[in-house]
Amino acid sequence: MALLPMIRRPLWPLGLIVSFLLSACTTVGPDFKQPVVPWLATWSSGSLESSMTDSWTGVRPQSDEWWRNFNDPALDQLIAEAQRLNPGVRTAGMRIMEARAQLGIAGSLLYPQLQQISGEALRVGQNQSGGGADKTLSAYGIGLNIGWEIDFWGKFRRGVEAADAGYLASIAQYDDVQVLVAAQVANLYCSIRTTEQRLRIAHENAALQKRSLEITERLFKSGNEAELDVQQAKSLYLSTLATIPELESALRQAQNALGVLVARPPGPLPEMSAGTEKIPEASLAVIVDMPADLLRRRPDVRAAEMQLAAQSALIGVSEGALYPSIALLGSVGLSATSLNWSARTVDWAVGPSLVWNIFDYGRLKNQVLVQDARFQQLYEQYQDAVLRAAREMDDAAIAFANSRIQIPLMEQAVQAAKRSLDIATIQYREGLVDFQRVLDSQRTLFSQQERLVANRGNVTLNLIALYKAMGGGWESGRNRPVLDEQTRETMSERSAWQDLLSAPLPPPPTDSSQARPPGRETQ
Repeated sequence: MALLPMIRRPLWPLGLIVSFLLSACTTVGPDFKQPVVPWLATWSSGSLESSMTDSWTGVRPQSDEWWRNFNDPALDQLIAEAQRLNPGVRTAGMRIMEARAQLGIAGSLLYPQLQQISGEALRVGQNQSGGGADKTLSAYGIGLNIGWEIDFWGKFRRGVEAADAGYLASIAQYDDVQVLVAAQVANLYCSIRTTEQRLRIAHENAALQKRSLEITERLFKSGNEAELDVQQAKSLYLSTLATIPELESALRQAQNALGVLVARPPGPLPEMSAGTEKIPEASLAVIVDMPADLLRRRPDVRAAEMQLAAQSALIGVSEGALYPSIALLGSVGLSATSLNWSARTVDWAVGPSLVWNIFDYGRLKNQVLVQDARFQQLYEQYQDAVLRAAREMDDAAIAFANSRIQIPLMEQAVQAAKRSLDIATIQYREGLVDFQRVLDSQRTLFSQQERLVANRGNVTLNLIALYKAMGGGWESGRNRPVLDEQTRETMSERSAWQDLLSAPLPPPPTDSSQARPPGRETQ
């Protein structure tokens, strides 16, 4: 039902009405607060502690741009390029622009929602027969209608709160993409360097085994050795050669994947021509924050929290629809004709309007329940996100710690294999052992060298996974424009983006609480 009384008297009663309504405004719906994770306050990752460097001296390494700890300029350049040009990063940046526009839409509802200007013009003519004068009549009119629904129950403010949380969620998702891209580039970079070392080892062992094959062939032709030694030496040599094409394919595929991450066509990257076969190495930086703080600052966890905050506000939006909407409506019109005796007239009307959908109560009430059920779903997803983040951190920490322990053991195993091959070769030349002992020693050396290189690569990969699990690597993205200049120019020419495209991102929060809108406690 609606009521619009006509008023033709001074406007001071209108001011009193507006003041009363604004002072009586309230905000329905729940307030949001950071969700409680019962186990997080007392959780301590023992695996993380065991991953720390045993002794630490000197300046603390980078923890935000953690890849700089590897002291590899090529890696630094590739990650910086990927964080600017990767299609996933650019898409996440466009989602921020979309969220900014959505926030502007939500904020506009706080102002008059109906703003309508109408006008009309009429001209009527009549021709007189018999030489009389023509008669014409002109009429003009213009009107302005304004309607402003007062946010009496706070549903529009809740809408702004939801849009604001959605905007923060889009920024957190943008940060998360930055983290993922940095980790993916570092992973592929390490895989390429590891594969290059494996190729070098395969070529070195193939050359060694080829010399052994040539020796056995000469001895067989001279009648000093049996054909069995020749065939065994050939089998080992050809088996080693067969691993080279597979490694070359893996190398090219990793290079192609890395090229796509930095938005380049497939092929080798010139930056990696220097430092070939050198696997990046670094120590784990000193961890100052507690594991709980590390999990809270992860972009994916912050994004889940902001989505939860946005849904909490939508509950208030739905609850606001249960109550009557109170609006101020007004209109003013000016009309005139061409008749000499006609005067211009001004008509105006102003008054409150009350609309209450009391017969839709069942539908509106269930809409509140729908939004609340969605909130609870997101709450469970948030709890799962924190659990998965904790697991990811602990898995990476224990893998890094244990893979580091293996390195010195495998280095000793390689030295022992080399010494064993030297002894077997000498004894074979002196006739003390058969050629099978030499073949076994060559096979063992190749296997131990492969394991050592693979494990060195795993140490670096596990360290990268640990830094990724800590959620670092996104901070530098806050200092760069979200969109490149060409994209901003193209979008500005197409639509009236104004300052939304060039507005900087908020600085990184010092703690997770600074990235949250105020509100509701969840248990």
